[in-house]
Parts: sequence; C-alpha cells; structure tokens
Amino acid sequence: MAHERIVMAAYGELADDAAHELDRHLATCQGCAQEKDQLQALKLLSEAYPVCDPDPNLVARSRMRLEEALDAIPPKRWFERLLQRLRNNAASLQAAPIAACLLLIIGGGAGSLAGFHIAQVRAVRIAENATQATVQPAAEGQLAALQGPQVPGEVANIASIVHEPNSEFVEVHYNQIVPQKIRGTLDDQRIRQLLMLASANAANPGIRDDSIGLLAAECRAGHQCTNIRDALLVALRYDRSAAVRQKALEGLQPYIAEDFGVRDAVLEALLNDPEPRIRTAAINMLEPVDADTSVRQVLRSVANTDQNPHIRLASRQVLSHVGEIQ
Repeated sequence: MAHERIVMAAYGELADDAAHELDRHLATCQGCAQEKDQLQALKLLSEAYPVCDPDPNLVARSRMRLEEALDAIPPKRWFERLLQRLRNNAASLQAAPIAACLLLIIGGGAGSLAGFHIAQVRAVRIAENATQATVQPAAEGQLAALQGPQVPGEVANIASIVHEPNSEFVEVHYNQIVPQKIRGTLDDQRIRQLLMLASANAANPGIRDDSIGLLAAECRAGHQCTNIRDALLVALRYDRSAAVRQKALEGLQPYIAEDFGVRDAVLEALLNDPEPRIRTAAINMLEPVDADTSVRQVLRSVANTDQNPHIRLASRQVLSHVGEIQ
C-alpha cells in the first residue's frame, strides 16, 4: 500500500488523510522513504528538461508504412465473410436466454435489498426525530464550547492589517455588510483565520504581503503553524508577487528538515521560480538537507544546466560540501 501511495503522492493524486498516513509510515520505514526520495528526484529531473516532439517526417513515414502493411493483408472472400456473420449471430442468440435469466435474478435481488434498506432508513429517521428535540440543544452547546471563539460569518474581504510595533497585537479590518475590525494577538484563532483569508486576496497584493509576512513570522518564531504551513506553501507555489513568495519561503525554513512536502516545494521553487533571489534563497535553505538524494540530484542538475551563472555557482558551492551522488 505504501508503494502505491508513494507514486500517487508524487503526482498529487493522493487524498489528504492518506498522505498523512503515508508521512507517518515514511518516518519509521527507511526503505519506503528512500524509494520516495528516488521517485521524487526522478520526477523533478524529468520536469527540468523539455519534452521533445517527434520529427514530422518520422510520423509521416510511420503512417505510410502502416498503410502499406494494411494494404498487403489479403481481403477475405465472400463466403468467409458470410460464415463469420453467421457465427456472430448464433453466439448472440445463444447468449440471449442466459442474459434474460441473469437480469431476472439481479432484478429480484435488487428489489429485495432496496425494500430492506428503505425499511431500515425509515426506522432510523423515526428514532432520530424522537431524540432530536432533547439532544440538539445540549449538542450545540458542547460544540460551541469545543470550537472556541470563531470569526464572524460572511466575511466579504480583508480591508487592512495593522501590526502594533514591538507587540503581539494585530488589528485586522474586514468587511461584512458594513466594515468591521477585530483586535487580538497572533496566536488568536480568529486573527489567524482572517490572516489566512487575506493571504488568498487576489485583488490586493499589499494585503497578501502583510498577511504572509505575519504568518511567516509566526512560523519562524517556532509557534504552532500546522494550518499556516499550507497557506505558505500555496503562496510559494502560485502567488504572482515575488515579495509574497519570498516571505512564504522564509516562513517555511524551519520545517524543511522534517517536512517532505516543504522540501519538495522548495525544490520546485529552485527549478521553476522566475526570480533569481528566490532561487538563491532556496539553494541556501537546502544546504542543511543536502544529503537527501533528491536534493543533490536537483542541485547537480541546476549546477550543470541553469542559464544563470550565479545560480550555478551557488549550487556548486553547496554540492562541494557533500560527497558524490551514489
């Protein structure tokens, strides 16, 4: 199961819960972790090189040879075609009674199962309606106590973010039907929810810059950043602003040694980001994990083929600290 999930995770087709289970397994299984590193290195290297289209002349020649081979097949005579048609009709007639019997059996079984299921559902609904009036108020109170303070609903957008100097307090102005604001520390869940919402504000790059900067500072300070990490990964991969991507990269630095998802995102930034300073920062971040096979493979590819001489030099300097790739 781990082998199958490693392949699915490499191509982004693995569900979140299965991905978490795979990460826990990789933390204790050295063989699977090595296989994942090798597959990721192969995938990243294959993406670094362009896919060459076949020569049009080769396609034309292959098509002509195929047509010549098909023309060389002798045609069937008229009585052979007639016998083939009769055999096909006979097979269809023989299969008809069997198919009809199977349909009757399947229909009867499906009807019985459907009736039993409907009866069960009806009984369950009657029991639920009888207990809902007494259970619902207590359940709602328990749920509210567990969830804690929440951001008010129907937030239209984030208007501005003000960080009080030399303090943990942040003032977030947001719009509902009328403008609203909320004040709290950076570890306040309502503040964090609004900052993560602001990080996805496509219409205002300044708001995104402020929110990502504050979220990244929380991660660099060593605070709890499980959900924040996902927002930083999205910003690093997809944000159009180089300043926002730079701050997201800085916020992910504390997790590059322990989180393979963060490591893969930094490798992608090294290979694909159009901003040289972000790629240079990615190289510096990868230095503590340069013993990783996929990291060394990507660094060697960049050191040999990248068009930017500064990027090539920085990659060679990191590679000089480790041995040859086995």
